Amino acid sequence: MHSDVLLVIVVAAALAFDFTNGFHDTANVVASSISTRALSPRMAVAIASVLNFAGALVSLKVAATIATGIISPGKVTESIMFAGLLGAIAWNLLTWVFGLPSSSSHALIGGVVGALLAAAGGSGVKLGGLVMKVVLPALLAPPVAFALAGVAIVSIYWAIGRRRPGPVTRGFRGGQIISGSALAFAHGSNDAQKTMGVIGLALVAHGSVSAQHFRVPVWVVIASASAMALGTYAGGWRIIRTVGSRIIKMNSAQGFAAQGAGAAVILVSSHFGYPLSSTHVISGGVAGAGAATRLSAVRWGVAGNIAAAWALTLPAAGLFGAAFYWLQDLLGAGVIGPLLIVFALVSGLASLLLARRGRMAEAARA
Repeated sequence: MHSDVLLVIVVAAALAFDFTNGFHDTANVVASSISTRALSPRMAVAIASVLNFAGALVSLKVAATIATGIISPGKVTESIMFAGLLGAIAWNLLTWVFGLPSSSSHALIGGVVGALLAAAGGSGVKLGGLVMKVVLPALLAPPVAFALAGVAIVSIYWAIGRRRPGPVTRGFRGGQIISGSALAFAHGSNDAQKTMGVIGLALVAHGSVSAQHFRVPVWVVIASASAMALGTYAGGWRIIRTVGSRIIKMNSAQGFAAQGAGAAVILVSSHFGYPLSSTHVISGGVAGAGAATRLSAVRWGVAGNIAAAWALTLPAAGLFGAAFYWLQDLLGAGVIGPLLIVFALVSGLASLLLARRGRMAEAARA
């Protein structure tokens, strides 16, 4: 019975992470279309939500990588998965507060690896898989997207150099609807699968799914896709401003090039089962589309802050994951520790919401 309750808590935490992933990464998908006015904010987010859901249904290769390619399933327990998820959620919320588009994917991986290291040491982590399937793609994806977007925008400017700006702008705004839709679909094909893999690991630890013949149940696929779509619709407006206008001031052609490059890189990554960061990719594409026009178009200070957040994500989320594991172990074995943590988090969130409502009421009366 205790194991069943703990599994429910882990699944709920995984879907909560998936929701935060959706609103945290909304900017990656819609910021370019919004900043160039190709779409209204609400329409862009609605389209992204639907296509994120659709993309999550097309493949399970990334889910398999998360479940079996980075850590040893036999070393995993529900408590480890719960702590890792809380570590990822904590880092997502922290970077969201400061408007930094860090990687939700790497936060999840870092949180789970950190919790596993705290619980079982290094024997549970497949270092080769972590390097080859997470670290190397993370290092290669931004420059590849940067180069693709740069080549695309140079080719576009060469082809349309003598055409009238008005029709060109309208044409590329229409093109952005297509490229932005492709990017949303690609994002769903990669990011939602990470939560599927984590829930799959929890089911392996619970004994509901075999590690030797790992598969993701249909209900996990639908639930993960739905949580990400709902999070996407909620929108992460702080990060949208950073990606959409603070790195460069984009025109519609640059937005089209950045989105197209991002979609291509993410879809290729999903095909090979690499849990890539969509944040890495689209930010690299946005910078490439600006730098190819002129280097001064890119606000390199903002890009540097984003890069610093990327570099911190794996170790920071890992520390959060380890801390939550030690905390739940301190509070009580089995289901007691996780239940106490959930109670504390829900109480804290409710207090914050009540305090915010009180401040808004006071401001309205003033």
